[in-house]
Amino acid sequence: MKARLPEGYGRSRGDMMKSLQKMQEDMANMQAELAEREYAGSAGGGMASAVVKGDFSVLRVDFKPEVVDPDDAQLLGDLAAAAVNEAIRLAREDSAAEMDKITGGMDLGGLV
Repeated sequence: MKARLPEGYGRSRGDMMKSLQKMQEDMANMQAELAEREYAGSAGGGMASAVVKGDFSVLRVDFKPEVVDPDDAQLLGDLAAAAVNEAIRLAREDSAAEMDKITGGMDLGGLV
């Protein structure tokens, strides 16, 4: 009985290089697209919200008026940090999901 090789192993080196180059191109295009996407996070039950781009730059942080207390500025800082971190988490999750679609879930060991 003849052993079967996993898909892709029977291809020539040239075909494999073309596939890898196509994957690299697709990944670069997706990274550019992801950098432009916007992600919104919130904290404190919606009392604070933040929007970041896919490159993790912060576009804005907003607070509901009732949360602004001049005697508790620390609360604003905490809410801002939590909202920004939530938006960044969402951006990272989306980026990982989009890259998994391109790589087929293959672990590229930090190459992306």
